[in-house]
Amino acid sequence: MTFEMQPEINLETNYYKILNIRNLTESTFVLQLPATRFKFEAGQHISLSVLGDFQSREYSIYSAEDAENLEILVKEVDGGYFTPKLKNLKNGDILEIHGPFGRFSLDKSKLETHRHIFIATGTGIAPFRSMIMSNPGLNYQLIHGVRLGNEAYEREFYDSERYLLCTSRDDSGDYRGRLTGYLRETEFDKNSSFYLCGNSDMVFDAMEILKSRGFGRKDINVEVYF
Repeated sequence: MTFEMQPEINLETNYYKILNIRNLTESTFVLQLPATRFKFEAGQHISLSVLGDFQSREYSIYSAEDAENLEILVKEVDGGYFTPKLKNLKNGDILEIHGPFGRFSLDKSKLETHRHIFIATGTGIAPFRSMIMSNPGLNYQLIHGVRLGNEAYEREFYDSERYLLCTSRDDSGDYRGRLTGYLRETEFDKNSSFYLCGNSDMVFDAMEILKSRGFGRKDINVEVYF
């Protein structure tokens, strides 16, 4: 269903027409929408629904704060209801968006004084891409845990010296094994600020590992995907 076929729609703050769909893997893709009317802070998320559908899902924003377009990173869930609908959309289809929501963002008090350690699994990398692209010159390290190397979504956007890929099912990453295994084997500078985003098992395990290294709750910011 395209916007041209729906002249009765009042495109105010909630309705956005898909400009482009960028496929990254067979199951993962980026929805690109116009950003002219949408203001957010890097790290925040939105609630997204397909026009005419009663269900919605929350997604972290993938693009920079000042980007020309608003981007959302999506992975299709096998047997799911919502993500296959998104996978079958096409340019011109309409999405309804509410938000932005959330307080998962860079700690402004540590912006210039700390190294920002971004720890993500899968599509949990989305808010970190937004933070990195919104803050040129940021002192960061991005640790990304995936199953296979082709899930290193658009790694060319990151400084190769600051991006580390952990792959659990092939040898194409910088570290073979789970992200939490890498964390257990790595020492971090005490002047580090941690940001965790991904599935709940990883987040809770990573928090325990970091706490065992002397980092407290004030050093760790969390966004959990259940």
